[in-house]
Amino acid sequence: MRMNDRSIKQGDKLLKMHGKFDRGPIEFKSHIVQQEGEIMAIATRNVVSIPQTTSIMGAVDTMTKCGFRRLPVTDPGTKKLRGIITAGDVINFMGGGEKYHLVQVKHGGNLIAAVNESVREIMTQKVETLYDTAKISDAVSIIVKKKIGGLPIVDKDGALVAIATERDAMRVLAAERSDLLVEDIMTDKLQVTHPESPISSATRDMTQHRYRRLPVVSDEVMYGIITATDIMRYLGNREVFSRLSTGNAAEVMGLPVRTLLSGDLFTTTPEKSINQAAKEMLEHNIGALPVIEGSRLIGLVTEFDLVRAFTQE
Repeated sequence: MRMNDRSIKQGDKLLKMHGKFDRGPIEFKSHIVQQEGEIMAIATRNVVSIPQTTSIMGAVDTMTKCGFRRLPVTDPGTKKLRGIITAGDVINFMGGGEKYHLVQVKHGGNLIAAVNESVREIMTQKVETLYDTAKISDAVSIIVKKKIGGLPIVDKDGALVAIATERDAMRVLAAERSDLLVEDIMTDKLQVTHPESPISSATRDMTQHRYRRLPVVSDEVMYGIITATDIMRYLGNREVFSRLSTGNAAEVMGLPVRTLLSGDLFTTTPEKSINQAAKEMLEHNIGALPVIEGSRLIGLVTEFDLVRAFTQE
């Protein structure tokens, strides 16, 4: 679901148009051109989707190999949208929330058996969508108001034609120069986890509070950041199964979160501009930057924070 170069150029062209699309004074709707169907200029058209009969493991495999955080579920042939599976759905299923009942109750805690169930068992069925005639501002409004990271785009018949994400929106909005700094928009009241906390604890916190990521901190030292995608990748890379001896999900979900930390950690500082923060996220293909002052973690700035900030400027 990566945006292609042509889409980027089309989005940039729309932003630079003059005359009736001129952005004018500082006002939310003036930041984004108001042309019917413009959402297709920034959305990814060649969308990978799966049928409802795909197994949960098959869906996770696809998301892991392609680097996706979300995957639309469609009818074969017609491509009519039936749902979407996200990294959040997967960690809910792995032990974070009510979707874990499929593992715990139906399969007696056997994760190996549960992952062969159909993806329809855990996918999100009530999906927020946009028509292909929508404006970019329609997408931004939904992303900000409903805190949704990706919006499937459908035609008049309900068939999937594209997908637009908050990263796509941030890429377009960040072309508008802002005087705001990271410290002005970052989240400073952070939910963190300890390196030795079990993965199951992280999945519960993420699901309960709708977090996509948790900084891993001990004695004010930041060890890294764990995301819903990291946990999903743990399942998708089959590392889970290499650690299973009984098939019981609790066996692997009890491992410490430090098991999932990678060596790459990109951070930012409070005095940087939000334009620079957006640029760094796009360059590194990441959804958040821990904010460090000295050697201490003082906040977190996410794609969502940036989209919201740019629209409120």
